[in-house]
Amino acid sequence: MTKIRKVKRRKKFRMNVNRKRLRNKQRKLPTISCPQIKNSWEVTMSTKTNLKEMGLSYDPNETLKIPNAKRELIKEAKRKIVEPEEAVWQEEEDVDMEPMKAHVAKELEAEARAPREKLFRLPNSVVQFVTYLMDKYDEDYKAMARDKKNYDQMTWKQIRAKIKRFKGIPEQYNEYLKSKNAERSE
Repeated sequence: MTKIRKVKRRKKFRMNVNRKRLRNKQRKLPTISCPQIKNSWEVTMSTKTNLKEMGLSYDPNETLKIPNAKRELIKEAKRKIVEPEEAVWQEEEDVDMEPMKAHVAKELEAEARAPREKLFRLPNSVVQFVTYLMDKYDEDYKAMARDKKNYDQMTWKQIRAKIKRFKGIPEQYNEYLKSKNAERSE
């Protein structure tokens, strides 16, 4: 009895939904941000066909199947039952053809392999805290952990990791070193 009540509750008419706008939104094609895919996309074809022609995968679960012991056992059993000549003929059938627009996949791979500039920067509050600790305690991380400005109660290892990360960002660390050298020369 409760199941019917739930179904009825779900089918209430929603006055605040604009169905015309909803339908148009569903029909509208998605915006493609990748220029390589956008240039070779054909509107008349389905998404699956377009991606297949470009040498890309529509469903990664289908393309890269997770090994399944049951499936493997069934394949082996079929091989033993079927004559060897037919098995060879079936294996030759699975040969994939070169996609028509293979250049898209190659361009995407080249772009992914290209070296990128790291744009990672620490927030100013973290930089101020770390520089304060480095100026006051130098390399004594355990004393840093006991400092009164350590509001987050970070352990000495967490502070050491933050300082290491700060030193790994050349533009911020070099700026700190310049300011420190300017103070020494004065």
